[in-house]
Amino acid sequence: MSDRQRVIVVGGGVIGVSTAYELARRGAEVELVERRMIGAGASGGNAGTIAVGHPPLNRPGRFTQLLRWITESSSPLYVKPRVDPSLWRWLLGFYRYCTTEHVQHAMSVMAPLGHDALQSFERVLSEEQIECGYRSGGYLEVCATESALDFAHHEAALISEYGYKPELINGDELRLREPALGPDRIGAVHYHESATLSPSAFLSGLTKASRRYGVRFHIGTGVAQVNHKGEKVTGVTLDSGTVLNCDTVVLATGTYSKKLTRAFGLRVPVQPGKGYHREVAIGSNGAPNLRIACVLAEHSVFCTPMNTSVRFAGTMEFSGENDEIRPERLNQLTIAAREAFPHMGTAQAHSEWCGLRPMSIDGLPIIGFIPGIEGLVLATGHGMLGLTLGPVTGDIVANQVLDGSDPRAAHLSPARFSGRQRN
Repeated sequence: MSDRQRVIVVGGGVIGVSTAYELARRGAEVELVERRMIGAGASGGNAGTIAVGHPPLNRPGRFTQLLRWITESSSPLYVKPRVDPSLWRWLLGFYRYCTTEHVQHAMSVMAPLGHDALQSFERVLSEEQIECGYRSGGYLEVCATESALDFAHHEAALISEYGYKPELINGDELRLREPALGPDRIGAVHYHESATLSPSAFLSGLTKASRRYGVRFHIGTGVAQVNHKGEKVTGVTLDSGTVLNCDTVVLATGTYSKKLTRAFGLRVPVQPGKGYHREVAIGSNGAPNLRIACVLAEHSVFCTPMNTSVRFAGTMEFSGENDEIRPERLNQLTIAAREAFPHMGTAQAHSEWCGLRPMSIDGLPIIGFIPGIEGLVLATGHGMLGLTLGPVTGDIVANQVLDGSDPRAAHLSPARFSGRQRN
């Protein structure tokens, strides 16, 4: 018998693999279970941007904006009208968090975590020599309207209070930094402290590093249930019927965490927020050869250079747990790109994708032990920050499991919600 801590991580996205890596690196005996493929969800298809220091999605006025967009399938934020009590309860809760006080609280929690996130990424990339096209130097939030520019300046001023140094630039300076942009862009904010990379390449490198530390992977099989004896977790049962025993189970399964915690009478207040990408090769009839990543403020579309292509990613769609690609959502990415880049060609995309992001009700991740159930940990609710917070989340969970606590998770615990009750 081994005296090493035995941990099963459920979920093969960036949160799950980062957690498995950190635990194994520090001596735990780790197995990871993924029902599809490593990075099959949002972890592989996201914008590839490490964006730190920003306020949560819950902001004053956001709910009113959502109501205006609710029936517009081409809007940046879209809710498919349907009868779904859990969605409407979540939306009501989301509305209650759209306050100035909550934004201040969220910033006090997330801004310091953003600084740690950058350090965690740089440590992992350096120690494991992962080649993933990592580019420091940040990205530009690009605006074509005065209202968008005013909002961008307001957000820049807000995060400046927390040790970040966004730079306000005018249209002329903007085009010097990114000549591919058109003359109608009137200004931008340069977020220097952020970075970009290829998310699939990063996750592939981190998976290889995890294997070197002894993590055992079970790919292509799901978890049917989390096993427990009384109030103590004992392991998991796979869909195949195989039982894996352990001391601790970490659920890094995004919105699917709700299904696995239902047997414990737990409410996990997350909803699947679908995002899209369309990736186009750089060329005379394709995407522009961008010098720096840009986010197009009016459309909330990220444009990230990735080696020989540009990935256009964004939108937020609440339509349930499904992988249906809606052409009108994808087309919004292309429309936004052509508005911003006059020389954008008509070449076909070589990759089109959608994936689900776990959106928490208060815009903060849910990380920590579940009260009253010994050995069960949640690591979900990262929303659009899964890649950004992957390595630092792994570090936090490893500290909690192996050392008993991590002060950074004090306001991220599942205990902050209403406790144990039915979904």
